[in-house]
This record gives sequence, C-alpha cells and structure tokens, in this order.
Amino acid sequence: MEQLLTYLARALVDQPDQVGLRISEVDGARLYELKVAPEDVGKVIGRDGRTVNALRTLLNAAAQKSGQKVRLEILDDRRNAASGQPAAAPDTSR
Repeated sequence: MEQLLTYLARALVDQPDQVGLRISEVDGARLYELKVAPEDVGKVIGRDGRTVNALRTLLNAAAQKSGQKVRLEILDDRRNAASGQPAAAPDTSR
C-alpha cells in the first residue's frame, strides 16, 4: 500500500522528489501521513477535497483486501507555521 500511495502522490505533484510518507499505528488503524512540497498541497487535496478523497477510497479498498484499517492525512506545513507543528488536512472520510 505504501508503494501505491507514493506512486500516486508522485504522479500528481510537480516536485515528486519531495513526496514523503510517514506510517504509524493509531487506535488499531494504520495512519499514513503524506507530506509534499508546500506548493503541491493543493494538487494532492484537489478541488473540494476530491483528489484526497479518491486517494482515501483507493487506500481503503486495498486495505480491506488484507483486513486492515487505514487513515490518510495530508500534512500541510503552511497552516501551522506559527505554532511549529505541521497541520493535517481534515479527514473527511467519515
């Protein structure tokens, strides 16, 4: 799944070398945190979140085949630059 997500993200952005993926376990689910260049965040999120929702759908379908639960968040350094913590795109998959 990591390869699928990384491949799709790199295909969407202008700076594929800056695509990063951090994986952790949260509440029994695997959390994927996708980081891209600040100018590419909009391309990954898409208009009204359509692109990120499509990525979440694909990721959930792949995870369901192996009986896993997954979440995808897009890290956006632009939003919380003052606080020093990266912000994630809102999870609209619920």
